[in-house]
Amino acid sequence: MSEVVIAGGGLAGLVAARRLAAQGADVTLFEEREAIGGRVRSREVDGFTLDRGFQVLFTAYPAVKRELDLRELDLRYFSPGATIARPDHRSTLADPLGDPFSAVDSLFNTDVTLLDKLRTLKLRLSLGSGVTGRKFHGRGQSIRSYLDDLGFSERFLSNFAEPFYGGITLDRSLSTDAGVFEYTFAMLSAGGTAVPADGMGAIADQLAASARDAGATIETGTAVEAVAAGGSGDDEDEGAVVETPAETLSPDAAVVATDPRSARELTGVDAIPTEAHGCVTQYFTTRRHRELDTGKRLILNAEGDRPNTVAPLSTVAPEYAGDGATLLSATTLGDPDASDEELATAVKDALVTWYPEHRLDDLELLATDRIPFAQFTQPPSFRDDLPAVDDPEGAVFLAGDYTRWSAIQGAMESGRVASETAVDRLDIA
Repeated sequence: MSEVVIAGGGLAGLVAARRLAAQGADVTLFEEREAIGGRVRSREVDGFTLDRGFQVLFTAYPAVKRELDLRELDLRYFSPGATIARPDHRSTLADPLGDPFSAVDSLFNTDVTLLDKLRTLKLRLSLGSGVTGRKFHGRGQSIRSYLDDLGFSERFLSNFAEPFYGGITLDRSLSTDAGVFEYTFAMLSAGGTAVPADGMGAIADQLAASARDAGATIETGTAVEAVAAGGSGDDEDEGAVVETPAETLSPDAAVVATDPRSARELTGVDAIPTEAHGCVTQYFTTRRHRELDTGKRLILNAEGDRPNTVAPLSTVAPEYAGDGATLLSATTLGDPDASDEELATAVKDALVTWYPEHRLDDLELLATDRIPFAQFTQPPSFRDDLPAVDDPEGAVFLAGDYTRWSAIQGAMESGRVASETAVDRLDIA
């Protein structure tokens, strides 16, 4: 039986572990933290479920359908569309096909033009066709340039596209490759946006359980300190050397599925991207239930990025809060120098101007997640420069969204590709 060591217990590493073990390999996965999941994990604070930053699952992602049991995740769904907010103003912009009950509100929304609504519907019908087999295609232009070419108004860009896609790409300037827009727009048109009732960490927990069921061993609290090709000369593709604090291992192959910066240090592959977009997500609560009139929709800040978006988490997933409490998350883009308290004050001030009819003086800051590396940057044509799965020397392979694109889809897909590449090239199973 061939032995494979995997460094990193995020989604990519867990998918690779399950697939390799299912092929008959003897798989050991090492995760430096005590908890698996990488960037997709959850914790409990004072009885509230808090994800590591605001994250959602697009159910139409092909890798999500392939790798996860969505029924077992007990998903809670956001409503399509969003509430556009600025001082003393709120409006609803929803997908009339996905949420027909909001069609009238959306029709009379003046934050975007009628032509914008018609162009959006046309784009939905165009990109949604054949979505099951849709592949990611870089456009070689930015999202802003792409939407400009399609004729969308500046009103649409500033009031909706900047905050909404700023939340998806962490890039409110819309300078991300337009391929990200096309792919995610198609997935949003074809499926739902949801969180598991037990938090986003339930995704990693399910993947880990299935990997163990397939025979993989998962060791947490153990870092991989070095990875290298194990052979030399004619045998340079045979085996790998993996060092942990406790031992040096000589498996038949190794898969590096750590974060991009660690992967670059471990493998020496300079093509691994290390420039990043960050964000700060803050969680707020009140000890009594409070309904904002956004329902289960995101709130978009049409005026700025402090915060960029607010998510009514306890309305979407009451299990996140329990006992009738309210839980909101607010996400600010970038890596601001402002203190947690200063950012929290900006969030409260924004909510007061958006909802002047509500008393929000009992809104308490529960926790702050500062995530300086939330996504690697994805400028136009970024995929031309990404590393290949087999770029490292010898029997060492890469698994991470940085080999595909920065999303749950990219991470899971990379785990599948890494495992299949290892099996095909080395006949390890």
